[in-house]
Amino acid sequence: MSKKPNIAVVVGGNSSEFIVSVKSGANVFNAVDTTKFTPWIVQIKGKKWEVFKNKEKIANIDKSDFTFELKGEKVSFAFAYITIHGTPGEDGILQAYFDLIQIPYSTGNAHTSALTFNKWFCNNYLRSFGIKMASSLKITKNDKIDSVEIASKLKLPLFIKPNAGGSSFGITKVKTVEEISLAIKKAQQESNEVLIEQFIDGQEFTCGVIQTGDEKIVLPVTEIITENEFFDFDAKYRPGAANEITPARLPKSQTKQCQRLSSEIYDLCECSGIARIDFILMNNEFYFLEVNTTPGMTETSFIPQQIKTMGLTLKEIITRIIEAKLA
Repeated sequence: MSKKPNIAVVVGGNSSEFIVSVKSGANVFNAVDTTKFTPWIVQIKGKKWEVFKNKEKIANIDKSDFTFELKGEKVSFAFAYITIHGTPGEDGILQAYFDLIQIPYSTGNAHTSALTFNKWFCNNYLRSFGIKMASSLKITKNDKIDSVEIASKLKLPLFIKPNAGGSSFGITKVKTVEEISLAIKKAQQESNEVLIEQFIDGQEFTCGVIQTGDEKIVLPVTEIITENEFFDFDAKYRPGAANEITPARLPKSQTKQCQRLSSEIYDLCECSGIARIDFILMNNEFYFLEVNTTPGMTETSFIPQQIKTMGLTLKEIITRIIEAKLA
């Protein structure tokens, strides 16, 4: 068995983002420096935790210590690179498990992950530091829905989205009172809690931040242009549905403002490794949308684009993250 540290690239998860996560994981797996580490794909779906090699399952993970058996030998992991979008990799569940069995991992801790995954909690926490964002309401399963009251409080159009989720699943842009209850039902398929947000009419931007040990890298800003109503799942993943420009066509002062805000939010949420912060620019003000603590890492995703634009490689960044956490 290899003497190089074994790295688990953890993919899958229990949300609608399973397929996206598998693609992200494949790209991260290919970027792991095999002269220094031995990467393995660990796929999680419900109670199935499996090790894959060349897309073939080769073993089950022993959840008591996150090991597996190969040719009669026990294989242990030195590090877990989490590329699950959604539960249990983005909401703190997996982070708490790794903390318990003392395996270092690529993201912020369980507390950070739980906070940033719950949009309502994260919004209210960041709002207390003066971060600008849309006004919002939260609806839980048992709440009585008064569409007229919702529309009068937040004004149409509105965004109705799952409180916990990602990749724009279950999001609706609502323009009439009649559409509100249907949009809430759609969001409830993804999350028990639903967030209803005031529509901020502007251009969307996103910026990645990477902390590796003492070094912090604030990546170039990406500008998102889509012909869709908003940057939905189709716009994110159908080739040609959105135009992503890195670096964004912004004046230097606004680029710096977006990067400074991203860095500040990253620190306030106590992020670690790679995180991506999304904004809408309206009337020369950046309005916070969300923090992604396990952002998309497919070849066409924002973070790999931003890393490339900066003149770095994904391999360099992944190596720095692993080495900093193993130090």
